[in-house]
Amino acid sequence: MRLIVLFDLPMQTNSEKREYQHYRKFLLEDGFQMLQFSVYIRFCKNIQDASKHTARVSALTPKKGNIRILSITEKQFEDMILVLGEKIPSEYIVNEQYTMVIE
Repeated sequence: MRLIVLFDLPMQTNSEKREYQHYRKFLLEDGFQMLQFSVYIRFCKNIQDASKHTARVSALTPKKGNIRILSITEKQFEDMILVLGEKIPSEYIVNEQYTMVIE
């Protein structure tokens, strides 16, 4: 299962920029990886693990902006269609069991 965090935070003032940087740093330290700008993804072994990380992400929600959290199965993630650009190293299939390389 994958947990996807999509966020749109204001970055007009210095304090808003600090809050954005703090939130982004928290996501990285909690095991999320950037999929695209303001879109972070994390592998979770089950629903309980996803719920734990959802609670962590929700607890640190900044006062301004918005955050969306989406959980999807590995099959749904695997079926994602990349329209433009090239796959990043963490998206390449390593073997027939669809093991993903996460750097």
